[in-house]
Amino acid sequence: MTTRKKEKKFAKKLLHKYRLVVLNEDTFEERFAIKLTRLNVFVIVSLSTILLVAATIFLIAFTPLREFIPGYSSAKLKKQATELSFKTDSLQQIIDLNDKYFTSIKRVLTGDVKTVEFNKDSILNAANEEIAQITVKPTKQDSLLRDKVDKEDKYNLFESAIYASNFVLFPPVNGNISEGYNVKEKHYAVDIIVAKNTPVKATADGTVIFAEWTSETGYVVIIEHSYEMISVYKHNASLTKEQGDIVKAGEVIAMAGNSGEFTTGPHLHFELWSKGYPINPTNFIDFK
Repeated sequence: MTTRKKEKKFAKKLLHKYRLVVLNEDTFEERFAIKLTRLNVFVIVSLSTILLVAATIFLIAFTPLREFIPGYSSAKLKKQATELSFKTDSLQQIIDLNDKYFTSIKRVLTGDVKTVEFNKDSILNAANEEIAQITVKPTKQDSLLRDKVDKEDKYNLFESAIYASNFVLFPPVNGNISEGYNVKEKHYAVDIIVAKNTPVKATADGTVIFAEWTSETGYVVIIEHSYEMISVYKHNASLTKEQGDIVKAGEVIAMAGNSGEFTTGPHLHFELWSKGYPINPTNFIDFK
């Protein structure tokens, strides 16, 4: 009996009606009135809370407002971060390749390398293999253009070699060799005696990758050729080419001289490198 009375009393309290009245403070005029029960207030507050939570979740999950909440990131930012990550990785690879390339150039300049024996036949065979892998069929327009160029360049001394069999090294200068190629003494070059301001010519077609002054070897030119070959010209009096210039075989790139601390008189210090290793220039070039 007592329990039922308590339940009835609780239900009565929930359903007991109250009147919410808004009065004018000065005139005590009734402006607004509403009847409420405790149950109505509880239901209204609960529904309002549920709707507010649902609206908040919707705004966070499906609108750009979530980007302003710490811990969330936009899809655009994620895409940009991914692209930047790929670009950074690519740039790092390029930097590593450039570091290796500049290290090789430094080794060429300082002579701090190990030696490997090369012969002319091995280099020509490698060149023939590269040419054999190229299967390009000329078009009619290409054939006509070739005939026209052949007629125009019939007497051109600097006509480039089209086939590997024509890849012949041009003597940079002509003269007597004062000091030859010597691996034991780490002299990876030949010194050719020439008069001062004798034109120094490119030994083959290529690109100038270094053309600067050095205190030890004076004005230096380094040219990169096909088939991973590099030629080096040191102790020049002046340079006629700059880094990045494209040169033809036999084209003048410098004037011979007597510059640098290690010079012993007017001469050309000439080096040949294949795939990062020095080779004897006299095996490929007749300097007389």
